[in-house]
Amino acid sequence: MKINIQIHYSFGLFKALSLSVLVLLVAGCKTSPEPAQAPLSPSIPSPGAAACHTPDRPALQLLGEQRWPLDTLWAGTQVGGLSSIDYRPADDSYYLVSDDRSAKDSARWYRARIRYDASGLQQVSIVEQQYLRTPAGAPYPSSRTATADTPVPDPEALRLLPGGRSVVWSSEGDFARGFGPSLQQAGLDGSWQHTWPLPALLQGPLQPETGRGPRNNMTLEGIAISEDQRSLWLSMEGALRQDGPLPRRGQIGGPLRITQYDLASQQPIRQIAYIPDALPKDNLLLPLIAINGVSEILADGPDHLLVLERAYVLGAGFSARLYRINTQEASDTLAIDALHGAAYTPAHKELLLDFAQLGLRTVDNLEGMTWGPRLASGERVLLLVSDNNFNPAQVTQFLALVETPACAAPAGNAGQSHRN
Repeated sequence: MKINIQIHYSFGLFKALSLSVLVLLVAGCKTSPEPAQAPLSPSIPSPGAAACHTPDRPALQLLGEQRWPLDTLWAGTQVGGLSSIDYRPADDSYYLVSDDRSAKDSARWYRARIRYDASGLQQVSIVEQQYLRTPAGAPYPSSRTATADTPVPDPEALRLLPGGRSVVWSSEGDFARGFGPSLQQAGLDGSWQHTWPLPALLQGPLQPETGRGPRNNMTLEGIAISEDQRSLWLSMEGALRQDGPLPRRGQIGGPLRITQYDLASQQPIRQIAYIPDALPKDNLLLPLIAINGVSEILADGPDHLLVLERAYVLGAGFSARLYRINTQEASDTLAIDALHGAAYTPAHKELLLDFAQLGLRTVDNLEGMTWGPRLASGERVLLLVSDNNFNPAQVTQFLALVETPACAAPAGNAGQSHRN
C-alpha cells in the first residue's frame, strides 16, 4: 500500500491517522533485571455462559474481556503487538508472539496465564518472555543494526507443533530490505531449528518486472494445526497481486490463499482460495486508509477452519467477523499461477459472529485466537487477542467467548440443528 509515511505495522498507521496521532516508537533494545508483571484490568460485567442459543443470537457469546493500556510492561519493555495466541495444555499456559520488529526489544514471544470460569475472564498475566533467534543463535537485530544478509522479522502467527516441544512462526517479511515472507520452526527456548519451504507464488518481495507476488504487509498472517495433527494450514492476509484486488467499499477482495502442509514431511500439499468481504464502509476523503483481510485461522473439527476477518477504516476504527469454512469442498489452487480469471471453487463461508454484536466498547485489532480449556459445564471457550501496534490510541484486548449449544426446538416444530 503506497503511503507518504512508511511504517511497518500493518494497522497502526491507519488508527493513528484517524485520531490525528502518529507515533513512531523506535527506542533501542533495553532490558530490566527485575521483570514487572503486566497489570490486570478488571473484566467487564458478563452474564456468564448462556444455556443455549436461538437462531437470532450468535452461538459464540462474550464471557469476559481484559484491556491492557500501552504502558503495560514486562522486563522494562512495553508489551504490545500481540499477533497470535496458542494454548499449551502441558503447562496450562498461552504463547503470544509480538510483531515488534526488534524496535522496542528483540523479536520475541511471551508465555502467559489466563484464568476464566462461567462467571467471566478473571486474569491474564505474563509469566515469561523468550527471544526468537537467528540461525546463528543471536536475537534478531533491529533495522538499524541488521547486516545485509539478515532480515528483520515481522512475526504475525505462532503455533505449537504436536508434542509441544517446538513452535512454528511466520514472518510477513522485510520487503524494504529485500526479504520476503518466511515460515520458521524454533524450540521452546527460541532457538532456530529450520525454515519451512513456501510455495513459489508466496515468496517475495514483489517481482517488479511482472507486477506479481505478495503485497507488503499482506502476507503470512495465520497458522492452524488440524484436529488430527497431520496438517498445518498457513493463510495469507490478502490476495497476491496477480490474484485480484484488495477489498473495497461494495466490492469483495480478490481470493487469498490458504496452504495445507503435511506435518510429517513439512511440505505444501494443497491450497484453497478464500474470498474476503468488501469493506464494511469507506472514507471518501482517504479511501486508501481502509483495508480488510484475514488475521488468523484456527482448526474447528475435522476438515473445518475458523477464519477471522479484521477490517480497518479511517474514522470508523476496527471491526471483525468470524467465519467457518470446509476445507475439503474448495478447489486445490496450489498449481494455479494466477487466480484472476481462473476456474476454481473458493471455500464456502458460514458467518458465526460479527464482533459488533458482543456489546464491547470498542473492537480492537484482533489478530490471534485459540481454543482454551472447556468450562466445567462442558462449553468450549474461544480466546482472542489484539495487536495494539504500540499505538496510544489502541489497547491490547483479550476476549473470552463461550460457545453455546442450540436451544431445543418446541415439540412439534422442526428446529435448527447445531454442530457439536
